Amino acid sequence: MLVFQAPRRTASPARAVGLPALFCALAIAATSAHAAGKAHAHGDARLDVAIEPQRLSLQFSSPLDNLVGFERAPRNDKERQQVDAAVARLNAADTMFRIDAAAQCKLAKVELASAALKLGPVDPAQAKSDHADIDASYEFSCTDATKARHIDIGLFEFKRLHRLDVQVAASTGQFKRALKPSATRLSLAR
Repeated sequence: MLVFQAPRRTASPARAVGLPALFCALAIAATSAHAAGKAHAHGDARLDVAIEPQRLSLQFSSPLDNLVGFERAPRNDKERQQVDAAVARLNAADTMFRIDAAAQCKLAKVELASAALKLGPVDPAQAKSDHADIDASYEFSCTDATKARHIDIGLFEFKRLHRLDVQVAASTGQFKRALKPSATRLSLAR
């Protein structure tokens, strides 16, 4: 994992820690908000973006209802087909997240997790919940991710998604954006 460090004479503790630690802080904040009950709102989802020189990582978290119209394990063939279609779309991250070509990024890794759908590690308590979520982790290998000026976000293809709260961590700092179906381009400029 690459770590951004400022020159020694100007290094601040925050910069010396680097982007991996900042991304971890974003993930902890997201987990804390979710645990407090703030993150689970129908129509809303969250996306964390970490930009390092050769890597762009995304963490997506959403109530399952936003993607398939229900928040539990599928109960019939129609629901299983809805789940299969949603999982296929989420796995096609290179079309779901269109990163500025200047960064020259290629999809390297996709991980999906949902206890209700038995994706990833399954916590039996969450598997029986009536308010299930889905989490996705994406990693893109890039020639120079810092050259990306935007990412076109295709998540609004899921018609029940109405708002995407985005946090971005880059060597230039951390900032937030809110995207809606009418505005799906995430600007990476501060």
